[in-house]
Amino acid sequence: MTISGGASGRLRYSIEAWRADPGATYRSWFLWEERLKNFRSIRRGIEQVVRQIEDGSFGNVYKGSSLEVAVKSVAEQRQIFKGADHAFLWKPKLRIPDIYEDAGNQLSFGRFLDTCACCSTEQQLLDAVHALDRRRIKGLGPAAANLLYFLHPTIAVPFNTAIVKGYNAVTGSKVKLGSWPDYLAMRAGVLRLNAQHRDLLSNDLGAIAGFMFDVGAGRYPAPPLDEAEGIAVWESDLAAVREKAAAQAPGPEAETDRTHTEMQGLLRDIGLGLGYDVWIAANDRNRAYGGGRLSDGCTGDLRPFDGSAGIDAVRLIDVLWLGKRDGAIHAAFEVEHSTSIYSGIVRMLDLALGPCGNLLKGIFLVAPDARESEVRAQMARPAFAAVVGLDVRYLAYGELERHRESIIRFGEGLKAIRSISKSLP
Repeated sequence: MTISGGASGRLRYSIEAWRADPGATYRSWFLWEERLKNFRSIRRGIEQVVRQIEDGSFGNVYKGSSLEVAVKSVAEQRQIFKGADHAFLWKPKLRIPDIYEDAGNQLSFGRFLDTCACCSTEQQLLDAVHALDRRRIKGLGPAAANLLYFLHPTIAVPFNTAIVKGYNAVTGSKVKLGSWPDYLAMRAGVLRLNAQHRDLLSNDLGAIAGFMFDVGAGRYPAPPLDEAEGIAVWESDLAAVREKAAAQAPGPEAETDRTHTEMQGLLRDIGLGLGYDVWIAANDRNRAYGGGRLSDGCTGDLRPFDGSAGIDAVRLIDVLWLGKRDGAIHAAFEVEHSTSIYSGIVRMLDLALGPCGNLLKGIFLVAPDARESEVRAQMARPAFAAVVGLDVRYLAYGELERHRESIIRFGEGLKAIRSISKSLP
């Protein structure tokens, strides 16, 4: 909120006194000569967390992990961040924070950190926060903002109990711990206060967070305020945050992505059930699926085909089934949920007509039941004349879903899959 009149003057006086106090966070931490060096080491630690989550080597425990190293580095940044590691400690009775046992949540957290580390604008960071909040990861709240601060100190505000208590006392707000919308609304108010008193503070939001921390810890009293006005402004900030979050909720495009991944997952499970090694497209391997990664249980090796013509395109085919004995590619599947089938067919041609396709027994276009006529029309185009002799087949979502269990239980080779698919064009 904007503080006017006498209250603003009293707040300014408090900030001036705080700046001059040798024991306050402004002199003891914000002006600490080692502070900026710590930014670099913490950023490197966060990058290590992201790398390990992405390559699947992070594991399922906090103790001894790269996250423990990074968070402990934050917690050691003097009094303002004392206890910052508590939010990430595993609480076995509550099973929180749920980023150690749930691989999908862990991957979402890693992508959140990666996005925030790589983004360059305020809006990109806020979008990442909203996306993480929609995931509703149990026990993972805005304490993670302390990591964001070391990535973007002019955009992200540090967050802990004392800072929240100090902000509520200074502004009359009602910020609650554990809520990302409350954190974002607090952040909006902190930015306004910082703009009002920037000559005494800094573009680096660590300064104003330090002041709030010392107020919340009882070192400095908050200036008296009009409580009704403070609550009204706070509610307005919170409503604005929630409105933005609602506007960014996943739409049809996100549903398309989800369904595409689900079909890849079905094909993965059927292929594994039939005894094949399964390859998931290189750009989809780390998608969340079934409480883990889409590539769980799958091969990560197409090296026998390295150097083959078109191999880079083949690596992007949605799902491949490979024989365990001969290592050859036996079947290829492209999932075409709503997009043009052109690029998928080109990848199939690179596979079928190259040295990788010598034992290829099945090429399948997997699409919604309602798209059959569209897929047939596309396949009938002169541009795809070379495909006619390759026995490309149409596999409907509905058939795949209905027969999944029976194929895994009673199927052998590609016979069952071929029996529920249709020849094209």
